[in-house]
Amino acid sequence: MPEVKVALMTGTGQGIGRGCAIEMAKAGYKVSLMSPSSRSVELAEELGGIGRRGSVLDVDDLQAMIDDTMSKYGRIDAIVSNMGHGGTVPEAIKTVGFDPDFDGPLLELSDELWHESLDMYVLNVVKIARIVTPILIEQGGGAFVNISSMNTIEPRAPYPMSMLRGALHSFSKLYGDRYARHNIRMNNLLPGFCENVNLSEQARREIPAQRPATFEEIGQACVFLASEGARYINGQSILSDGGMNRAVR
Repeated sequence: MPEVKVALMTGTGQGIGRGCAIEMAKAGYKVSLMSPSSRSVELAEELGGIGRRGSVLDVDDLQAMIDDTMSKYGRIDAIVSNMGHGGTVPEAIKTVGFDPDFDGPLLELSDELWHESLDMYVLNVVKIARIVTPILIEQGGGAFVNISSMNTIEPRAPYPMSMLRGALHSFSKLYGDRYARHNIRMNNLLPGFCENVNLSEQARREIPAQRPATFEEIGQACVFLASEGARYINGQSILSDGGMNRAVR
């Protein structure tokens, strides 16, 4: 194991992404953070890492982040890819993707909206994997943790864009199969409702745990999937939803 472990993390300005960054730093990782706002830069300073403003939808921003990380630390051990709800998310996707009360007509969602969602939820991971994978092969391995959604497993009508999370699940399986020989893993973490969601009492009762997850809890699950303790877990989508998804598979 390297003396210094390094985590490259996107979408860390707030919420789940921020929680994951804090927990990765607690676990001993040097963190390299990026989000569209300055919050990731400020958080990186607090955690003793490096940060920059940028978008996962921009390949140049991703490349610059990776270049900064390699220049500073010389390696990348974990990549935590989180698409937050910040400034680069189109307003239409925020409405359709993150509103638990959305009940719009499925077939009237525009092609443009579907393509934008594909860029956000799938191609951002593909783009970063293209750049980072040669580095991981050369250094002897690494781990991807993609922050996805419980709706990957059981699609829910209010979140139609989560259909594309299923595509990320498939990509992660294909990637994990292809690069396991290089000691590289890719898994998805599927949170349920988290502390930033304003849940009705009925929605709260539907969670067996009777409460949403804390960002700390999701962050700790992220740390595990990135760790050597999860070295035989690859190409999987792991629920962290308090037991909401009940199907037996």
